[in-house]
Amino acid sequence: MSPPRLHSPFDARLVEHAYRHGIFPMADPEDGSIQWYAPDPRAVFELDSFHVPRRLARTVRCGHFEVRVNADFQGTMRDCSVPGPGRPSSWINGDLIRVYGELHAQGKAHSVEAWRDGHRVGGLYGVALGGAFMGESMFSRERDASKVALVFLVERLRQRGFALLDTQFVTSHLMGFGATLIPLAEYLKRLGHALTLPVRFD
Repeated sequence: MSPPRLHSPFDARLVEHAYRHGIFPMADPEDGSIQWYAPDPRAVFELDSFHVPRRLARTVRCGHFEVRVNADFQGTMRDCSVPGPGRPSSWINGDLIRVYGELHAQGKAHSVEAWRDGHRVGGLYGVALGGAFMGESMFSRERDASKVALVFLVERLRQRGFALLDTQFVTSHLMGFGATLIPLAEYLKRLGHALTLPVRFD
């Protein structure tokens, strides 16, 4: 498959094509223009060694949050776009919400959501192609809500035979769960294998 022509119309087909080549879009917070990224090194979670801190494991076991999949993809993505502490601006704009909504309608983008008392209080979303899941963003309105969604995501990927969980960039928050950096060349090799796997997220 040839590399994506990134000046093509910004739509679901282009974004999927980019993901299959290890490239993902983000909107410039200043002017809204779509920028494309393929960081080297690349941040990933090793599914077999994903680390769940002891306190969080207790929160997961107690069932404080109800975890739902794809209950409100658009709402989850909109919540991820809201600036918050440590994030004064957002790289998620209306164009991205529209295009990822198209991918969701095609069964290629998914949300994992933490609910409590009938309200969505945390969650995450990403793109699933073959046995690769590319995590995009998460939000939390209550302590541990997005973390519980992440733990659920990892367990779901394990159960369904996924081979790759891409988190793109590493942060101190993600390092606490065992996120690691690998060379882009290694990432592309692992992505190529994952794309061949006959597994489904849903």
